[in-house]
Amino acid sequence: MLLTVMAMTAMVQAAEAPAAPDLGWLAGYWLNCAEDGRETSETWSDPRGGILIGFGLTVVNGQAGWEQVQIGPNAAGQLTFFAQPSGQRPAQFPMAEVGEQSITFENPAHDFPQQVSYRREGDVLIGAISGVLPNGQTRGIEWRYERAELNARCPAPEAQAPEASEETPDE
Repeated sequence: MLLTVMAMTAMVQAAEAPAAPDLGWLAGYWLNCAEDGRETSETWSDPRGGILIGFGLTVVNGQAGWEQVQIGPNAAGQLTFFAQPSGQRPAQFPMAEVGEQSITFENPAHDFPQQVSYRREGDVLIGAISGVLPNGQTRGIEWRYERAELNARCPAPEAQAPEASEETPDE
């Protein structure tokens, strides 16, 4: 009898727990090559054991900035985006909404950003952060990443070709 009650309790709890969203669409190597020479990449693992591990790298004029990220359950069991840019203390953004190939995380108490989102459109991954800055100004930043081979790099900027000089015909 006790085993039956325990089994029924486990079944009810399993039925009440929301299914974790399938975030396999986020996995891979994603590259953004900006016109100003900025190279930004994000690498995401496939979901394993209820978590995804990611790493972001931005290179500008030979200087690198990085971020470790993770999507997984927080202490309360809620799916959360954990971000640790350039070795700072980790920030947590619990999931606010999820779609078939999109997810949004929010933390209204965080300084900036208060929202982190990703959405997939074919072979493009769009990542965005947004929120209110300490001065009250609203700000949003979006990155459009192309799916790429692991460790692919942006093409080197082409050398500027000298402008053709116009010759004046002799009169």
